[in-house]
Amino acid sequence: MSPTLADEIRGRLGELSPAERKVARVLLAGYPAAVFETVATIAERAGVSAPTVLRCASRLGFKGFPDLQAALRSELDARNASPITLYTAAETSEREATVPPGSAATPLGERSALVQQAVSQTFEEVAPHEFEEAVSLLGDPRRRVHLAGGRFTHLLAEYLGLHLMQFRDQVSLLPHKDVERTSFLTQLARRDVTVLFDYRRYEADKTLIAELARERGGKVIVFTDPWLSPAAAHADVVLITQVSSDSPYDSLTPALAIVESLVAAVLDRIGGTGHERMKEAERIARRTGLL
Repeated sequence: MSPTLADEIRGRLGELSPAERKVARVLLAGYPAAVFETVATIAERAGVSAPTVLRCASRLGFKGFPDLQAALRSELDARNASPITLYTAAETSEREATVPPGSAATPLGERSALVQQAVSQTFEEVAPHEFEEAVSLLGDPRRRVHLAGGRFTHLLAEYLGLHLMQFRDQVSLLPHKDVERTSFLTQLARRDVTVLFDYRRYEADKTLIAELARERGGKVIVFTDPWLSPAAAHADVVLITQVSSDSPYDSLTPALAIVESLVAAVLDRIGGTGHERMKEAERIARRTGLL
C-alpha cells in the first residue's frame, strides 16, 4: 500500500526549513481539505510568504503546488473507491498482467500470498503503543465498552464485542433502532470506551459518534484503513489495517487478525478475573440450556 500524502509530508518534516515546516503543519492540521486551499490562504494561515508555500511543495518532491493537489485528488479517489470501481480496476489489472512462462502459480496460491502479505504488513505497521493503549482501555474493568461498525465491519465489531463479553462486564453493541440508538448515545460518559470500525467508503455516523464520545470525555478507538476514516480525527487510538485484495471488495482479514490479537492481549491483561468470569458465564449458559 502506497503511503498517503500526509505520510509523505510527515516523513519529510526534518528536511524542511522552519518556515516550510509551518506550511507543512498547516497542511497536516487541516488535512485533506487544507491542501485544496489557495496558496495565498495557506501562506496567511502559516504566517509565511506565498513563495515559501511553493518552495515547500518543491521540497516535498512535487513540481509545484498544483502537482501536490493532483496527488491528493488521486489519493482521495482511492480512498472513496466503491466495489464497482475496484472491480473495474481489477479487470484492467488482470488484462495487463503477464504470467511468466511455466509459472506454477495458481489462483489460490496467488490469493494466499496476497492475504499473507497484507496481514504481515498490518502487524509490522500497527504502532505498538497504539495497540498497548487499546489493550489498556479494553482491559480496564472500570470502563464501559461500546462497539459499532459499518455495512460489513459491524461483523468485526460484534466479533470483538462477543469475545469481550465472555470475560468482562459492561460491554455493549450500538443498537440499530433509532430510539434505542439515541438513548444509547445519550448515556455516553467520561469513563466509556467507544470502539468504531470504519473503512472506505466511510460512514458519516461513525465520525459523529466518535465526536460525541470525545465531547462526553470518553475514549475512542478506531479501526480503519490506510486512508484513514474521518472518525480518526477524534480518536485516542487508531489501528490501521491493510485491505489489499484481488476482488472488488477490500479484505478484512488483516483487521480480523488484529482483533483476535487484541482479544488475547486483553484477556492476558485481565488475568484471573477474566478466567473466573468465563467459567461463571459457561455455568450459567449450561444451566439455562444455552450450551
